[in-house]
Amino acid sequence: MNLSRRTVSSIALLHVLAWSAGADAAPATPSEPAPEAPPPGTEAAEPEDAPTAEPRKPSATRRPNGAKPAGQPGATTDGSGTGTAALGPSGPSASASAEGESPTAAEPPPAADSAATGATADARKGAERGAPAPSERYSPRDPTSSKTRWIHRYPPQAMTGEVGIFAGVWFPGRHLELYEPNPSLPRSGHQRLATAAADLGLRGGFYPLRFLGVEIEAAIMPTRTRSTDARATAWALRGHVIGQLPFWSITPFLLVGTGVIGIAGADPPESLGEDQDVAIHFGGGAKFQINEWVQLRLDVRNVVSNQRGVGEGLTSSPEILGGLSVTLGRRKERPATSRPEDRDGDGIEDADDYCPDVYGEPPRGCPQVCIDDSDGDGLTDPVDACPTVPETRNGYEDDDGCPDEVPPDLSSLSGIMVGIQFDTDKDTIKNESQGTIDQAVAVMQKYPDLRVEVGGHTDSRGSYRHNMDLSRRRAEAVKNYMVQAGIAEDRIETRGYGPDQPIASNETREGQAQNRRIEFKILVDTAGVSTTPAPPVDSSDAP
Repeated sequence: MNLSRRTVSSIALLHVLAWSAGADAAPATPSEPAPEAPPPGTEAAEPEDAPTAEPRKPSATRRPNGAKPAGQPGATTDGSGTGTAALGPSGPSASASAEGESPTAAEPPPAADSAATGATADARKGAERGAPAPSERYSPRDPTSSKTRWIHRYPPQAMTGEVGIFAGVWFPGRHLELYEPNPSLPRSGHQRLATAAADLGLRGGFYPLRFLGVEIEAAIMPTRTRSTDARATAWALRGHVIGQLPFWSITPFLLVGTGVIGIAGADPPESLGEDQDVAIHFGGGAKFQINEWVQLRLDVRNVVSNQRGVGEGLTSSPEILGGLSVTLGRRKERPATSRPEDRDGDGIEDADDYCPDVYGEPPRGCPQVCIDDSDGDGLTDPVDACPTVPETRNGYEDDDGCPDEVPPDLSSLSGIMVGIQFDTDKDTIKNESQGTIDQAVAVMQKYPDLRVEVGGHTDSRGSYRHNMDLSRRRAEAVKNYMVQAGIAEDRIETRGYGPDQPIASNETREGQAQNRRIEFKILVDTAGVSTTPAPPVDSSDAP
């Protein structure tokens, strides 16, 4: 393609101007020296070690010679339609070729990356100041949990009481019918009271529910008449129902009630005399629970009572009250405790369970290891001297696992102890009985593992309670004698049976004598039978 010399000179000049503008807009840093200007009429070459920018996708509509549309910044045109792209701030760009290839240029970072960078910086600042995650509520002035704040610390509780005092201002109505009528006086003696009066009183309340309670109040309102400036003392006795929102230490409430309002003063016309009327009152306010016991309170009410004149209607007397109360019966809120975990359900908490996922036995919470007991006598084979023959449970060597017979000298220690006698209706052992007990002591000293029960019995004469007590005391007397003789106390048990186990008829003297007895039983470690008692023999001459 043949171009005139003038056209080539114009293109070269535009290249130089465009490169100068790009160099001014983005000066090269010391680490990246600015590239030298290319000779006129040649394309700008990229450095060999420069990073290769990601190629752009070709446009759907290709423009001649790759020129930008007219009107866009950095696009120039000449009369021949040849377009040249100006160098951007990021460096020189290649001129459009005759084949229409799109120039390659570095793109600026997207806006989303800048936003992400700012969000990261904000999160870093929040972490440095101890702020919670965005999902948590945060207050720069109070970053603590809402449960520990005063507003949530003292909500109302059920089954509590309040006792307190109050003071405020009472605004009596202009036509209040609180006076002693006197037909001989103007307006029958009625006088207006001062615009406002002090309001002092006591109150007490009971709250069976958190949101509902009842209160009673007594108040006195000293004031004066406006015409004669005489003293007149108003008073009130009233009760009301109060409903409140029981969620915070600040407790809003509404109330409505009724009572009696009265006046006391000198007789008309000096003052208003004596009078009282029924009144209703309603209003609202708020309680401020300062701590567990002390409470401040604000009430705004309207007291409605009769208006002067028969059938003339009602009049209002507003009042504003501030109070100080003490809360009674308040209980400390216990923090909720989570139930200890027991995954295997064996009754042993996982923290103490050595086998938390397997049902086991205390104290370690693991299943017991099964050990064979071939003869089924309750002693496992490793400790059973006779693993194939069951133990005879008779109180004699019951821990060796072998069958045995009670030695003959042990027979004297099982059954009725013949010869043990007591004083009549007492637990005092007679001297002639000591030899029998000494024989029992000798047998127990010979067999140190032997344990016995000493049982006392009586006949049926006398009261049942007395016989039960007498039999127990006689058994204890025998035990005490044996303990003093050297037998360990834990080897002897006692029991009073009274008349409950007769061995003969209580209708005869002989039968009663047989029923009054002391019996010994050899105790075994597990269920078994003791030796057969000997035939009954009279052992006492006392009931």
